[in-house]
Amino acid sequence: MITISLCMIVKNEEEGLDRCLSALKGVVDEYVIVDTGSTDRTKEIAAKYAQQVYDFKWIDDFAAARNYSFSKATKEFIMWLDADDVIDETNVARLKELKRTLTPDIDRVTMPYNLGFDASGNVTFSLRRFRLVRRSCNFQWEGPVHEFLSTHGPMIDSDVAVAHSKNKPYTDRNLKIYQARERRGEQFTPRDLYYYGNELRDNGRYEEAIDYYNRFLDTGQGWIEDNIQACFKMGDCYNKMEQYQEAVAAMSRSLWYDAPRPEYCSNMGDIFLTLGHHQVAIYWYKQAVQMDNPSGTSMAMTSRMITTWYPHLQMCLCYDKLGQQELASEHNEKALAFSPQHPSMLYNRKYFMNVLGSRFVRGEGTPELETT
Repeated sequence: MITISLCMIVKNEEEGLDRCLSALKGVVDEYVIVDTGSTDRTKEIAAKYAQQVYDFKWIDDFAAARNYSFSKATKEFIMWLDADDVIDETNVARLKELKRTLTPDIDRVTMPYNLGFDASGNVTFSLRRFRLVRRSCNFQWEGPVHEFLSTHGPMIDSDVAVAHSKNKPYTDRNLKIYQARERRGEQFTPRDLYYYGNELRDNGRYEEAIDYYNRFLDTGQGWIEDNIQACFKMGDCYNKMEQYQEAVAAMSRSLWYDAPRPEYCSNMGDIFLTLGHHQVAIYWYKQAVQMDNPSGTSMAMTSRMITTWYPHLQMCLCYDKLGQQELASEHNEKALAFSPQHPSMLYNRKYFMNVLGSRFVRGEGTPELETT
């Protein structure tokens, strides 16, 4: 059986840290906790689990802090988490089994990282990350912000899932780090350009975000999944600015990198729904529900809602606008089959019971359907 060091960097994480650490008690063999400047009870909580809590002076560099935490590990494998990550009982059991059965030829292990959930608790957005790596390989983190673990060698995809439970309000911390680096005249890697674009987009600076997405794509050096996402996010920026032709062109740029993804089809449906072209929107939503992720890589980002309830809910709205309430109700029921507790779909069910039960044709004063 392998041994595992759990390595974490923390700052002001008193709210969720005990939950994260206690879940893995008796599973990991060593806790390596690096504090980057907490002013709450974080270090006190960490000391309940770690033999020593290390201090690291914060220098606006996440990779440096994570590499420092890795340098303190002593066990055969290193696992990393953030304080707001959750591993439930089912996945703790899976981790125990992985620990028992991992073969000596494996140097790195991916785990699903579940980032989004619907009203019923079903996973709607997930990606894979390398979570468990052999310490002797000396893998290093790269990038001051939106850092990544550079790995190579034999790997497996495990079923041990980590859930993200964000318990802090959003801040512009990462954007400020990029801006400071830009002012210092630092040379940005293609990955920096992509993630800087993301930070600008998240802060509503759409024109600047588009500029950085274009700079990223023009390098021709991006990871294919980042290339595709840059096209989608650039399209979203144009969409937010109500520049719909540009949005379609930006999203269609993704077709240079791979066959159409479900997200592409769903985004196209959203644009044509906004424009009132309901039949065209229905066409694109139908494509989304009929598609699987064609990427062929386990590391691709996946949004389950895009191929399940969301396009059906949107088709429900389209058919209702077209006066085809029977079809609208049918697609609302298909959406509910994937997310039975979704409040908008339950509202719509009551609406259709009234409309179809009395053969009522909706008049001007009838409530609108709900979408997301």
